This record gives sequence, C-alpha cells and structure tokens, in this order.
Amino acid sequence: MADSTDRSLISAAQLNRHRVAYRVVLTLIVVIFTLIFIGPLYFLFSDGLKSTQEAVQVPPTIVPAHVHPASYTAAWSRVGLGRLLVNTLYYAFGALALQLVFDVAAAYSLSRLRPVLGNLIFALMLATLMIPAAVLVVPQYVTVSDLPLLHLNLIGSPEAIWLPSVANAFNIFLLKRFFDSIPGDLLSAAAIDGASPLRTLRSVVLPISRPIIGVVSIFSLVAVWKDFLWPLLVEYGYNPNRETLNVGIFEAASTTPQNLVLAASAMAAVPTLVFFLIFQRNILSGLTAGSLKG
Repeated sequence: MADSTDRSLISAAQLNRHRVAYRVVLTLIVVIFTLIFIGPLYFLFSDGLKSTQEAVQVPPTIVPAHVHPASYTAAWSRVGLGRLLVNTLYYAFGALALQLVFDVAAAYSLSRLRPVLGNLIFALMLATLMIPAAVLVVPQYVTVSDLPLLHLNLIGSPEAIWLPSVANAFNIFLLKRFFDSIPGDLLSAAAIDGASPLRTLRSVVLPISRPIIGVVSIFSLVAVWKDFLWPLLVEYGYNPNRETLNVGIFEAASTTPQNLVLAASAMAAVPTLVFFLIFQRNILSGLTAGSLKG
C-alpha cells in the first residue's frame, strides 16, 4: 500500500510523462505571482529615486531615467519621518502591552477557567470577525468620544488608538486555540502543588506559549503600524506632534512633491518588511502551533 504522504493530484507516472510541461507551468505561475507581489514594491522604491516630473509621468517608466538618491534624504527631513517613527512606535508598543495583558487573560479564562456562558461569549467574539472593519468606525468613534460610565473624551489622546485595538477577536482565538492544546495534566500538576490559576498562567502557561505570543505581538505591531483611517479620525488636527507615520505622510502630501512622498512611503514600509523577513519563520510556526494535539 502506497504511503499516504505520496498522494497528490498528479500521480508519479503522469508526472514523469509530462515533467517538462509541469515545470514550465510551475515556473510561469511562480514568476507571475512574484511580479504581482513585488511589482508595487519596486515602483514604490524606484519612484522615490525619480524626479518629480518622472514620478507623475503616465505611463510610468520602468527604470528611472535619472537616479536621485537625495530624494530620500530630503523626504526624511521635509516630512519629519524621525518624529513620525517615534510616535508610531509609541502607539504600536502601547497597543501591544495592553493586548498582551487583556487578550491573554481573556483567552486563558475562556480556555481553562470555563466561565458561565463562556462558549456564547467566545462565539460572539468570533462573530465580530464577520463584520467589516469600516462598519465599526462610527461606533468606535462614538465610544471613545464619550467613554461609557466614565464619560471621558479620549479623542486626541493615545488611548483612543490603544483601547480599540485591545478587543481583538482574532488574537484571542489564536491564543485560546494554543491554550486548549496544553495538556491538562500539566495544569493539574500545578494545581496540586498549590498554584493558583494566576500563578499557573504566569509560571506554566506563558513560558510554553512564547511562539503564539510572538505571533500575536507581530500582528499587533503591524496592525497599528499600517493603520491609517482610525489614527486620521482620532489624532489628525488635534496634536500635530503625535501623528502616526501614515497620517503624517498624508498631511505632507498636499505640500510635498510626489517623488518625496513616495520616498517617505518607501522608508515607512521598510521596518515592517524587515520585521517580517526576520520573523517569518516564527509567524508560520506560531500559526500552526496548537493546531495538532498528541
């Protein structure tokens, strides 16, 4: 009996007969998808090296006629990317800290503490993933402009960006799935030794949950880094010194040449690209962590 790992859509005999056609089709597919994904990045970085006239030229030039590397230096100083980077890092790591506290606590309680109506609460959380993010913009704005019970207006403050990012159903789902895969005997042994649920979480669960916590951290940082609409609504016009990268570049676009705007956008994208290239192995392993038991 053939090993199940050898099963595929194309049998070995058919593959041997059509090996050349298979490799040609595979190569074409890889090249096409590579161009689709790399093409926009190429134009983003190359347009920043063009002159203003060439950057807005239609149709665009594939290769810059004249390279202007000084555009990146001018964009850095004119747009104020240094300040915008610091602001964005401040928002991103603040949101990450709150997410790690509240999302880990929510996932652990749903997975191990089994609260009353926990399954219903978890189902309602997952149902929010079906709602387009744009639909939630108005309710979120109304909420942060008049915080329930406390009646505080958070518009123009960092909390207006941090708090909406805390209730992340997808991150809670990932964490809960991982916590569900932890052997119950391990937690029972900690309870027999007298560890409270909080001590078990801190001393047993979190040390072995580093892969999934790393993935959640990456998703949290990237989500705040790339967000544009929400920071535009709650920060733009209130305190120019606290704008995020995307909002700052958007504001500078009205008074800055197009090639400098593209150069600034390219530099703003570099940290996330480097971050992904460094941690891509952790992202893939963390997403599959906890998916199999035994």
